[in-house]
Amino acid sequence: MKEITEIRVGDAEIVFGDNIVKSSILPQSSKDLSRNVKIQSNVVIEGGVYANNIEITGGEVEFKGAVFANNELYISSDVSGLVHFHKAVASSGSVGGFLTAGRAIFGSDINAKQVRLKNCFVGGSIFAQDVYLENCVVLGGVFAGNQLTVTNAIVGTFNAPEAELAGISYLLYPTCFSVEPLTYLPGTELYNLSLANLGALYKGEPEMEYTGKIRMDLESDRQRTTLVDDDGVTTSVYSYSVSGRVLAADIIDLEKLENHFLIGSGALDTQILKVYSLSKADGSKSEPLTVPNVSGFFFNILSGKVTVQDLNGEISFSEIRKVLE
Repeated sequence: MKEITEIRVGDAEIVFGDNIVKSSILPQSSKDLSRNVKIQSNVVIEGGVYANNIEITGGEVEFKGAVFANNELYISSDVSGLVHFHKAVASSGSVGGFLTAGRAIFGSDINAKQVRLKNCFVGGSIFAQDVYLENCVVLGGVFAGNQLTVTNAIVGTFNAPEAELAGISYLLYPTCFSVEPLTYLPGTELYNLSLANLGALYKGEPEMEYTGKIRMDLESDRQRTTLVDDDGVTTSVYSYSVSGRVLAADIIDLEKLENHFLIGSGALDTQILKVYSLSKADGSKSEPLTVPNVSGFFFNILSGKVTVQDLNGEISFSEIRKVLE
């Protein structure tokens, strides 16, 4: 990558291609508030970015500072390679990227009116009115003020007035919420990974006994709850949880699953001062817990390259007695 080969600056647009930008891209006067930024391939921007519209048309792009688009942040669908946002991304309008060949990594939260993503990894949470996720991984929560659609994705949890599921999706935490009952297409499956031995899978070792994914029944695992605040205002929500029927949680040591190391490493990104690894049984080390490695691991679960065993539903009374004694 060359230092700065070509930057065209005008009243309406700045174009970067094959550049390393050492400073922030911020408006210097009121006329700069409507300026657009177009990012081509092989670009590293070390400071923060503010623009009216931000368009990314090529891969191998890295944003080391926070990014704000007043109207829209858009990643072209034909981007090949990696687009990496290390810090928070926000927009008064929309954040969108339907990637077909490449992948985008959002190392922190996304906050916008509308978020539509495909083949993207989010280390933090998503806050928006309308959210559409397809083949995505979100380690935090997805909080939609209006409508949420999840298709073949892994999310930590979610909360939305209306939520629609399709394909095969996963939850990292025991419970998710919606105001209206979940809607889902025929053949939809939702699994819970809160008791999966993700650490062993990351290391390529056998999974522990009494660990694995739990298939959620979108009808029987549903519970309606009425909440009352201090002013007497009531709100009814549906919760979908496995916590009421998981006896194995008291049998296994959750710390040994090492799931928190994977989720923490994927979420903290540049806040981690050094790179860590997991220790294998033979004393060797796993692949480093970098954001690209962790995101690749979760995408391998989505694609089926990494298979999570089903949680064994049979627990002997002797095992339960050992825990209670």
